[in-house]
Amino acid sequence: MSEILENLFGSKAKTRIIRFFLLNPNESFSAVDISSRNILKSSDVRRELNVLSKIKFLNERNKKGRKVYSANASFPFYPELKSLISKANVFPQCRSLKKINGIGDVKLALISGVFLNYPKSKADMILAADNVNKSKLKSLMNNLEAEIGREIRYVLVSGEELKYRLDMLDRFLLDFLESPHDEVVNKLPKLKRFIEGIKK
Repeated sequence: MSEILENLFGSKAKTRIIRFFLLNPNESFSAVDISSRNILKSSDVRRELNVLSKIKFLNERNKKGRKVYSANASFPFYPELKSLISKANVFPQCRSLKKINGIGDVKLALISGVFLNYPKSKADMILAADNVNKSKLKSLMNNLEAEIGREIRYVLVSGEELKYRLDMLDRFLLDFLESPHDEVVNKLPKLKRFIEGIKK
């Protein structure tokens, strides 16, 4: 659906910027912030900000000597755009998830929250991995946040810690497993049986 939106809105830059502001409705950002957080060229960002400000989708003002932008909740199609964007924010449209195995020896990667439009979840992702490359993890999260349009709340544990938490029936982990979630990576064959057991 991300490709559909890119064609509908005319560009990847415009799609990411619209999504970014709809998912961060009460905050203001400079062009530099928007470019950095969405991994977009500054020239593309400035062009799209001009267009979106002209049609009043964005409010524009000066703050401490620099121009900042925020979403205009009074924009005529604001509710419809918010609904459309939220429907597009689901797995498997996030292409960067395919690179998750590259961060280390990943045993388990589960997603919920923003990926599945499930706001009640206390985390968007649970990762169990050993020998994690921190720079690759940071790059992965930056790319996912750029695709989604907001910060990802994730929990990273080692394979040993995950086993310990499951054995101890950790409440946070159980709540996550009992709630709507999807598997990106699962190298733990007994986990499905465990989940079925706690749902009975």
